[in-house]
Amino acid sequence: MKYRGSCHCGRIAFEAEGEIGGVLSCNCSICRRKGSLLWFIPRPRLNLLAGAEAMGTYTFNRHAIAHRFCPDCGIHLFAEATGPDGQPMAAVNVRCLEGVDLESLPVQHYNGRDI
Repeated sequence: MKYRGSCHCGRIAFEAEGEIGGVLSCNCSICRRKGSLLWFIPRPRLNLLAGAEAMGTYTFNRHAIAHRFCPDCGIHLFAEATGPDGQPMAAVNVRCLEGVDLESLPVQHYNGRDI
């Protein structure tokens, strides 16, 4: 299935393809503050439709994850990194996707605080 997503102001838009079997809620220092629900997909399944040149990036700690956000409205859209298998991956904030019933998704809680 293909999902369309965007930031609040609409400047940055994207599509993500796959089946959302569940999402991850992390309690690390940044995820806890953002409140994201993350869906992990191979990076090639994420297609930017608008605003790539405007997107902001934040990295911290080991600088291994590029957290992407809209500098206008401040919404965190997704993060990019290398997965455990060595392949590029994306962690999509499903709260930014259209037509997703968040209440129906199983949530896995991840303790990123103690890593």
